[in-house]
Amino acid sequence: MDFIEGEILGFDKPLHLTSFAVVGKVRWLLCHKLGVKKLKVGHTGTLDPLATGVMVVCTGKKTKMIDQLQYDSKEYVATLQLGATTPSYDLEKPIDKNYPTDHITRELIDEVLPRFQGEIWQIPPTFSAVKIAGKRAYEYARKGQQVEIKPKQLVIDELEVVSFSSESMQLTIRVVCSKGTYIRALARDIGEALHSGAHLIALRRTRVGTTTLSDCMTIEQFIHLLDNIPSSDATPMTNQ
Repeated sequence: MDFIEGEILGFDKPLHLTSFAVVGKVRWLLCHKLGVKKLKVGHTGTLDPLATGVMVVCTGKKTKMIDQLQYDSKEYVATLQLGATTPSYDLEKPIDKNYPTDHITRELIDEVLPRFQGEIWQIPPTFSAVKIAGKRAYEYARKGQQVEIKPKQLVIDELEVVSFSSESMQLTIRVVCSKGTYIRALARDIGEALHSGAHLIALRRTRVGTTTLSDCMTIEQFIHLLDNIPSSDATPMTNQ
């Protein structure tokens, strides 16, 4: 493998680790292996710390492809807790309000979900990296400041129910969508469409473009891979 000329790697991001931390770890491991001080490494789409799954990482000259690869469609499996909301729309923040759920049935869910397929407008979460006046939205949110976040257009190609429990009021869906889709915001909007509330309790990205979970490795497996690459195949290059 030639990490300086460039490789496109698939990682299964673990829970709680940020996408930035994954890139930093991969960069450090490669620089140590190659004996270089710096190396270009980047990813093709952020995953929230509370999400797991496919994360595509480019190294060396292949980082030039990141802008192009960011437009690949993405597939997620998400579990929503119906009947309650949180300020972050996921488990990062505690529940701030509860809603009735007695009226929610599988039939109502099947009626509501098609509204979110195709081209839709979505308002990103307040706790997100969307830039407003040069600052990230989450910077305002963490200070308790309210700002207007403009809706943006995106595409949801596929949206289907994986499972629904009327006892726990947990709904698991599969989503295939375009760049820039916030599954947390989709959970919020589905909750509102059901005349209730909802927040995300689990999110796993299962595909980015043609890269699926079966193509991905853990950080530990990547370390093992590097340990088994002969030193003669690691070409130092200090001007990356």
